[in-house]
Amino acid sequence: MADAALAEVMRGGRIESRHGGAAVVTDAGGRVIHAAGDIEAAEFPRSAVKAILALPLVENGAADRLGLDDAELALSCASHTGEAHHVAVAASMLRKAGRTDACLECGAHWPTSRSAAQALAAAGRFPGPLHNNCSGKHAGFICAAVEAGDDPAGYVGPDHPTMRAATAALADLVGTVLDDRNRGIDGCGIPTYAIPLHALATGFARVGCGAGLSPDRARAAARLRAAVASDPFLVAGRNRYDTTIMTLLGARLFSKIGAEGIVAAAMPELGLGFAVKCRDGAARAAEVAMTALIAPYLAPEERAGAAFQALLNPVLTNWSGTRVGEIRPAAA
Repeated sequence: MADAALAEVMRGGRIESRHGGAAVVTDAGGRVIHAAGDIEAAEFPRSAVKAILALPLVENGAADRLGLDDAELALSCASHTGEAHHVAVAASMLRKAGRTDACLECGAHWPTSRSAAQALAAAGRFPGPLHNNCSGKHAGFICAAVEAGDDPAGYVGPDHPTMRAATAALADLVGTVLDDRNRGIDGCGIPTYAIPLHALATGFARVGCGAGLSPDRARAAARLRAAVASDPFLVAGRNRYDTTIMTLLGARLFSKIGAEGIVAAAMPELGLGFAVKCRDGAARAAEVAMTALIAPYLAPEERAGAAFQALLNPVLTNWSGTRVGEIRPAAA
């Protein structure tokens, strides 16, 4: 099946460019509510599935035994911007496990927050692994390994006990076999598995409402969602899509972006899951498409609100601040 147009970039009243891909809404049983493009094509979800990978940390009691709080659980689901609060929470998680950032195997990069990167450089410092956008997820893996009595070294490998547990949770939620036939390596070093977009949306519906999950897993999912809802800043950062839309809609929505144009979301009260893949990897198009998928499930006054409209139709400005166009959802 051909890609569908997901978003259009407008300039001077004309379509300047289009972003294509696929989008789907399902319930927890996998029933398709809305689809555009090839929703059965296998896609790497990348960071979109971090909350699913964090389920074993909570459901087996490791988080409670270590005393991880809501902020730390939220960060275990995060792709953060490396701001000071993110770094501090990741370091706190490691301290509770009796470890330091030397155990992190995610690598180091400059904070994706420009202000945080500038502050670090102005202080004459270089980034460390705590600044990596995945440091919370990796700290969570280390916590899980230590609490299980396993050596965390090599936790990023597919055969490490901690990673096997995380992969098994993902396979259970999306109903897809995950092995070396559909495995790649994510930017932070852990395995990532190509999953049909339809299955990804279904997995998010299940994470949202708990349908089809064991009682312990359903409680773990609810706890992680509540942790994120309590402080959406921790799951992303200032001016990031996930933080902005979850701050706007509260616990009614759990949203998570992934690299290369992936966004997945759940609306727990409705039992629905959403997934978008922009084929050219453009986050701006995937975010607009996801906002359009969510819109019909909101009250008219919410859809018309300025904050929601800014996500649905982002304004494009030039370097002088003059409005020159917008991005809008395509008809699909």
